[in-house]
Amino acid sequence: QVQLVESGGGLVQAGGSLRLSCVISGSIFSIVFMDWYRQAPGKQRELVASISRYGTTNYSDSVKGRFTISRDNAKNTVYLQMNSLKSEDTAVYYCNVRPNTIAWGQGIQVTVSL
Repeated sequence: QVQLVESGGGLVQAGGSLRLSCVISGSIFSIVFMDWYRQAPGKQRELVASISRYGTTNYSDSVKGRFTISRDNAKNTVYLQMNSLKSEDTAVYYCNVRPNTIAWGQGIQVTVSL
């Protein structure tokens, strides 16, 4: 069983930056991908960034070039550095893992003001 604890987020002006953190514990050996998702009001949850156990990263087109996913293996933590934030980045952000995705938590609110 994997447990995830998300932190970071908040309110920021457009053009600003935020960093989200996700501490992972439990059956870490089972994880192949560590992912960040987001869900904006009235929209479906979408995958915005992922990092594999080998360090390969992938991003959605909407965040490519602005967001960076990284991990600190010593701290069992995955980060999402978000730069040049736009109002359309406003959403609740979630971390999760694959292949054994766990139940969704409350996530972290990120609000980008104009």
